[in-house]
Amino acid sequence: MGARRQGTVIFTDGACSGNPGPGGYAAIIVEFDADRVAVREQIVTGGESNTTNNRMEIRAAIEGLKAVSQPGTVTVVSDSQYVIYTMTKGWKRSKNPDLWAALDAAAEPHKVRWEYVRGHAGHEYNERCDQLAVKEVHKQKLRGGNM
Repeated sequence: MGARRQGTVIFTDGACSGNPGPGGYAAIIVEFDADRVAVREQIVTGGESNTTNNRMEIRAAIEGLKAVSQPGTVTVVSDSQYVIYTMTKGWKRSKNPDLWAALDAAAEPHKVRWEYVRGHAGHEYNERCDQLAVKEVHKQKLRGGNM
């Protein structure tokens, strides 16, 4: 799993087949106890028939944050430099203003720590999120999304 964690951690990923094309996102919300043992897990997934990878990366973070029922300290872990560095380094928000506004609103009740993790590098939760997001892409393709 990488670093041992405590508290609420949201692992996210987005995927797209074509850019634009059918896309999917996934968030795994994990509650860790004081001994840093995962005690509760919630999975949130979804997709769109015609979207971009960046939009799915942002949606994963939005939906993950919205699924956290109580305001508090939350760590969002993503392999999307686009999401993490926009939120931490002030990267320009020239595209997807609707989703950036939604992400700001979803983050507002929480104290959010944004953490980048390299994708496809064996990180347990990142790999699981990737698999779930890709499944959502396939669902969108079956529903007739662009290919």
